[in-house]
Amino acid sequence: MNDMGSSEVHDESNEKEARYSVMTRSDLEALAVSAICEHRRLLEVDQAVYEEWLRANDDPSISSSELQTLQDEYIARQKISEAQQEELSEILDALGFIPVVPFKDDN
Repeated sequence: MNDMGSSEVHDESNEKEARYSVMTRSDLEALAVSAICEHRRLLEVDQAVYEEWLRANDDPSISSSELQTLQDEYIARQKISEAQQEELSEILDALGFIPVVPFKDDN
């Protein structure tokens, strides 16, 4: 849960808006492309951690402490991904559109 008051959230939001408003459109688009690529990378790694956790959950030889470690890692990664996704959303809002970013397999 977030402990920030509404005025602190508003101040943080204004600070980010100001940061993006001084950027050129081309710089903002480059930042958006970079953030989209990072988002995709995080999702890919998060999925691998999740699948490892599921496999371990089905393996009776895995100790409960190892399962807890995998679960904790997955939850921590989800929090990181959530923060990155919020940042990406703010960048895209400032840019006004979603740039085309081919997947690495499309190159």
